[in-house]
Amino acid sequence: MSHPNTSPEPWPDIPYAPWAETAVALHLWTQIMGKYRLAHTPWLNHSWHATLYVTPRGLTTGLVPDQSGMVSLALDFHDGLCVVETDAGARETFPLGAMGVSQFQAGLRDAVRAVGGTFSIHGRPNEMKDAVPFTEDTMPRPYDGAAVLQFHQALVRIERVFSQFRTGFLAKVSPVHLFWGSFDLAVTRFSGADAPPHPGGVPNLPDTVTQEAYSHEVSSAGFWPGAGIGEPMFYSYAYPTPETFSQQPVAPDATRWDAELGEFLLPYGAVRASPNPDKTLLDFLTSTYVAAAKSGDWDRKTLECDMGVPGVPRAV
Repeated sequence: MSHPNTSPEPWPDIPYAPWAETAVALHLWTQIMGKYRLAHTPWLNHSWHATLYVTPRGLTTGLVPDQSGMVSLALDFHDGLCVVETDAGARETFPLGAMGVSQFQAGLRDAVRAVGGTFSIHGRPNEMKDAVPFTEDTMPRPYDGAAVLQFHQALVRIERVFSQFRTGFLAKVSPVHLFWGSFDLAVTRFSGADAPPHPGGVPNLPDTVTQEAYSHEVSSAGFWPGAGIGEPMFYSYAYPTPETFSQQPVAPDATRWDAELGEFLLPYGAVRASPNPDKTLLDFLTSTYVAAAKSGDWDRKTLECDMGVPGVPRAV
């Protein structure tokens, strides 16, 4: 198995505490954007129709069907703008900055309407305790644009490795996408087997959504910027969790098992500090997937393939 070469660009330092309040605001902004996509897009398995995607400049909903045609919402972290565009060429923007969540929602609503779209969303955050409706969240929140840019640069590098990892699987595998409910960038592999009903219980999320998301066996990995953990962190879990999953050998050495979460964790700082961050992260993704597949008795011979190489068709 080949690994990516060392990244020519250093991975940025993104300690969570200095930009924690900005990160919470950004999380809530992405919820509002994602709920617009959710309101207009036909349901796709495992809520893939509602996610956001990393771009060279920030985050986007991608194309969303609306009465005015196709609409996209984007956060441009380089120019500090929220951008709403349509396939007809209409474009509206407003600046990102310190503001209440209600102010961001009002700006996005007005921009969508200005390009001919409709803006009617579920108005309360999901997967957050004590969720305050967006229109009532008027408390001014800071916006550290420099920290957001650093976070975005980390997402770009993580996206690259996640996308490489995604190529080594023949069966169903998710896009690399950002779930705005939990604010994590994720990629998920599926064994093809049905899973037992998920118990649900996620704060402010209907159990039916959680149960549909985990309708089949998965090995899932992702990245959190640090909320609830205190530092940026990679994770990997399996659902259902095989009995011997936590006992499997994994890499790198900085990886640990968190019994409370039921997941393997790897600090972003350990990846960043390694001689080859891309390879270190890919080792984590690969070894924790193998731990799930082995302990879960997946049919690895029919599910796996060599990782892709640019310009070279997969050998068959």
